Amino acid sequence: MIYDPALEPLIAEQREAQAALAGGPPPAPLFVLPAAELTLPGAPALKVRIIRPIGAIRGALLHIHAGGFTFGTPAMADGGNSELARASGLAIVSVDYRLAPEHPHPAALEDCERAALWLLAMAKTEFGTERLLIGGESVGASLAVLTLLRLRDKYDAARRFCGANLALGNYDFSGTPSQRHSTPALFLSPERLQATVSAAFPGRDAEALRDPGISALYASLPGLPPAIFSVGTQDAVLDDSLYMAQRWQAAGNRAELQVYPQATHQFLLLRTAMASEGRRRIATFVSTCLAAGPAAA
Repeated sequence: MIYDPALEPLIAEQREAQAALAGGPPPAPLFVLPAAELTLPGAPALKVRIIRPIGAIRGALLHIHAGGFTFGTPAMADGGNSELARASGLAIVSVDYRLAPEHPHPAALEDCERAALWLLAMAKTEFGTERLLIGGESVGASLAVLTLLRLRDKYDAARRFCGANLALGNYDFSGTPSQRHSTPALFLSPERLQATVSAAFPGRDAEALRDPGISALYASLPGLPPAIFSVGTQDAVLDDSLYMAQRWQAAGNRAELQVYPQATHQFLLLRTAMASEGRRRIATFVSTCLAAGPAAA
């Protein structure tokens, strides 16, 4: 069994909520903290959306939103980011990266790299802390890992982040088995997965998509911060998290894998006991990372 048996009593409610959603948008968040936008210096113009916790700031997290590279904004994650800010004392800095197909890869990654460098330079001034984390959902998690790899390889700075929150990520855009066996009944249907690849990585065949600068599963992974991987058993990218968590750990990094039974893609957005438990476990992991601090100053 790859998931915690204590989650089994929560399955029925989770299934009902997912069936009621039927591919539509998740319910609006119940609690949202105020947010402010900041334009970072340099060109092209790049905005970040900042949510501050109530009370003392314990750390800052660079957040990268979902949307298959083709849609979405930082504002759509205000609910989840507000909850994490309140639970962990984090300031959340969410990147409004450029979208495909108008801006294919590596535009989004370049924007995330630039935002990460700004946070590394300005966190002490803006937030009074140098305890940093990075994270995202779906392709946001994919971009978070690729950003860490760039920070490691270009600036020797990946370990200045004390943790990574990686939810529902896609780490092999050439297709893991769970992606290939996805069905239209799942949120991430084969058609949606292919649309993501075609928009963000036009003209690339399967082998080209295995470039470590695109599919992080094929990258060399030593020297990265502790990470929590969260995914549901009914998610088309289940294998991505299973494989990446093992490779993360094999490379000498700490990895925590949390698998949720019968949960589909983006289940963490729902108002269910299982989603609430998933968010609680993420907040606990984040708090542990903040207490430990970065591996390298």
